Amino acid sequence: MSSRPVPHRTIAVVLAGGTGQRIGLEIPKQLLKIAGKSILEHTLHIFENAPDVDEVVLLMTPAYLEDARRIVEKARLRKVTDVLAGGSTRSETTLIAIRAATERLGEGEDCNLLFHDAVRPLLSQRVVRECVESLERYQAVDVAIPSSDTVIVTRTHGDDGEFITEVPDRSRLRRGQTPQGFRLSTIRAAYERAAADPFFQATDDCSVVVKYLPDVPVHVVTGDDYNMKVTQPVDVFIADKLFQLASHAAPAQAGEAAYREQLSGKTMVVFGGSYGIGADICRIAEGFGARVFALGRSTTGTHVENLDHVEEALARAYAETGRIDYVVNTAGVLRVGRLAETDNETIREALEVNYLAPVNIARASYKYLSETEGQLLLFTSSSYTRGRAEYSLYSSTKAAMVNLTQALADEWAEDGIRVNCVNPERTATPMRTKAFGREPQDSLLTSESVALTSLDVLVSEMTGHVIDVRKQDPTSSPAQRSGFEAALASVLIRTSEDQGV
Repeated sequence: MSSRPVPHRTIAVVLAGGTGQRIGLEIPKQLLKIAGKSILEHTLHIFENAPDVDEVVLLMTPAYLEDARRIVEKARLRKVTDVLAGGSTRSETTLIAIRAATERLGEGEDCNLLFHDAVRPLLSQRVVRECVESLERYQAVDVAIPSSDTVIVTRTHGDDGEFITEVPDRSRLRRGQTPQGFRLSTIRAAYERAAADPFFQATDDCSVVVKYLPDVPVHVVTGDDYNMKVTQPVDVFIADKLFQLASHAAPAQAGEAAYREQLSGKTMVVFGGSYGIGADICRIAEGFGARVFALGRSTTGTHVENLDHVEEALARAYAETGRIDYVVNTAGVLRVGRLAETDNETIREALEVNYLAPVNIARASYKYLSETEGQLLLFTSSSYTRGRAEYSLYSSTKAAMVNLTQALADEWAEDGIRVNCVNPERTATPMRTKAFGREPQDSLLTSESVALTSLDVLVSEMTGHVIDVRKQDPTSSPAQRSGFEAALASVLIRTSEDQGV
């Protein structure tokens, strides 16, 4: 049997040459901040975290080269090997990337190039992976989605305006996205032929291959509706909402060795650590070598709504360990009932525990987390997207957690502090049982699984995200799930042995 060919090296080329004029801005739109980071940084992180991408080359508007380099340096984007000045047109910018890739390769060597718009910050890893896989079989790849709208062809008749001349068959129409992928040798040959055409003009690279290399088939990878391009003012709003509401999967489970390496010697403070998800976070993190301070009203007398209690707890942890790397708040109250029939004390408790407490915890944690460039982890509920009858206080305060997360991620980005929010589906916890009574166990997440996903977020570089935890994540492979279960079982067994259970 012949061995499988070694895959080509893949270079992602991020095209950030826009100036923001169409959107009416004084800065390029790729430098606008959404969900705690600039659009450009979101996009670069996609390729930084893509296992199939070997390096990244950034082509930036010349006037903002230093801004781009600062973003790359501050975000510690190790795969970004070059930040180059882009051209005045898309085609000129592509040629700069082609020359740069050609120069870094040896004579006769080839590679894959993925050209991606910097202002498409919601590109999925699935699309990246399928593009790279397709380039092992095809020389050119485009990304597109079916058109949900009817597309018409018009012609202008003087002052009478436009009139329809054709209505193409919608079933064959696709809306193009990026990345567009090519073998270096293919896109280079297409542009060499285009250079001989005095009438050459193009707004994308696949059209150059289609026109000048007609014998080269361009394979189409199915894109995503979320993979939108921020072009108009309304797109900024939509992209921000998509970041807020999109289902962000947690990072891949790290496995026991990785958890131990990243958590050993770190200090974690967990408010709401007496029971449920908080207690499981404490137990599992401690099993992987973290120094954990579990705080709760029933165990340590810590009232999270009391700023003095919060400050004292953090100061004690810092005094004992000399650092605080992670602060987690799982404390909350859930009271079910019609608002008009709710007494003042219940309202006060819900607002203080569910909203004031996380604010106090954030304020008090800042100075410690800025030292370690650590992370604050908050918790929300699926009800944050739409308030629900009979627990309006709970759902509205959980919506506030999402906004607080995104605001602080932006506010604290320069200090290197990451802020994220976990959004578990219905979970078997004492708080839920108290509110809703006994429910079928197979319909609920376990608190242990939410806890381990929370650790995945804590040891990641994510910030400004709401991370959904679902009972069965369809994106997880069997191998990932078995690794998750093995890590969890390992630490729970060790904990039981330590406690003599």
